[in-house]
Amino acid sequence: MKKVSFAEFGGPEVLRLIDAEEPHVGPGQVRIAVRAAGVNPVDWRVREGQMLKAHPIELPAGVGLDAAGVVDEVGEGVEDVKAGDHVFGEGFDTYAEYAVMSAWARMPEGLTFEEAAGYPSVVETALRILRESGVRPGQTLLVCGASGGVGSAVLQIARDRGISVIGTAGAANQDYLRSLGAHATTYGEGWPERVRQLGRVDAALDLAGSGVIRELVELTGDPRKVITIADLGAPESGVRFSGVAGSVPDALAEAVGLISRGRLHIPVERSYPLAEAAKAHIDSQAGHARGRRVLVI
Repeated sequence: MKKVSFAEFGGPEVLRLIDAEEPHVGPGQVRIAVRAAGVNPVDWRVREGQMLKAHPIELPAGVGLDAAGVVDEVGEGVEDVKAGDHVFGEGFDTYAEYAVMSAWARMPEGLTFEEAAGYPSVVETALRILRESGVRPGQTLLVCGASGGVGSAVLQIARDRGISVIGTAGAANQDYLRSLGAHATTYGEGWPERVRQLGRVDAALDLAGSGVIRELVELTGDPRKVITIADLGAPESGVRFSGVAGSVPDALAEAVGLISRGRLHIPVERSYPLAEAAKAHIDSQAGHARGRRVLVI
C-alpha cells in the first residue's frame, strides 16, 4: 500500500510517499480503506519533533490521526460495525491507503468522506477546551484564531450551548465567523481594545499560538480562565496548555448528534492527493484556514 512516512525530523520536505506493508487489526480495533485523512497541526508538530516528550516515536514513522473510510477488517470484540460500514474516527498513520482505527463512529447520513475526515480530533479538542475553560451558558468566550477547524467547532458548539462568542481572525474571514454566530474582529495592532468594545470576556481560548497569552490574561483577569492548544510557553504565565485528549468515542458520539441536528458543519477548505501531503503541511502551518484541510486517497 501507499503511505506517507518520514525518516528524520524536519520540515515538510522530509515527508515521503512510500510502499509499505498493510497494517492489521488487534482486539478492539477496526481497519479501514482510507478515503480521506484529516490534516491537523499536531501532524506537523510530530513531524518537526515538537511532541517527543508527550508522544515519543521511533523513526521511520507514519503520519496522521484522523480518517474516514470503509471498514474492511474487524478485530476481536468489536460488535458495533462490520465490513463495508462507512466510519470516521481516530487511528494510526492515517495518511495511507489503509489504517487501523482505535476510535470510530458511523458516518452521519449526508456527510462525504472528505467532510467526515475533518471532524474527529477537531471536535474532541473543541469539547475538551470548552470544558476546561469553565465557560457557562450566558457568559462570553473569546476565541483567538477562530476560523480554523477547532475554532469553527468551538463557535458552533458554544452557540448550541447558549454561550456568546467573540472571535478573532483575518479580515477575509470576518463574515465567516459571523455566519457561525460569533461577534467578529480582526487580530493585529489594537485588537484587545476592539475586543473590549464588543463586551466583557469571561474566558478565552488561544488556538493560533500567535503570542497573545499576556493580552488574554489581561482581558479575562485570571490566567486560569485562559486555555491554549498552540502556545507551548503559556504555562510560564500560569495558563493551561491543553494537549491530553479526552474520550474520543464520547466526542464522536456528540459530533454525530450535532451534525445530525444541523448544529455543526465544518467546511473543507482544500483537499489534496496523498502525494501532496507536504503541501498540505505547508498550508496548515501558514494558518488562515477557513475550516479543514484533508488528504484524499
